[in-house]
Amino acid sequence: MAKIRITQVKSAIDRPERQKLNLKALGLNKLNASREVEATPQILGMITKVKHLVQVEDVK
Repeated sequence: MAKIRITQVKSAIDRPERQKLNLKALGLNKLNASREVEATPQILGMITKVKHLVQVEDVK
């Protein structure tokens, strides 16, 4: 399974609760926080819901 790096680039303030919970589930709780995760369908679905708040990169 491929690994990806997710970085939060925008704040979750004044966002719907579902988006805040998605960021928390991804392990992101501060601006510029990064996390490397496996690119599973579940993770990719969560990223899709908050794609305007995060930046995604492939990890080699």
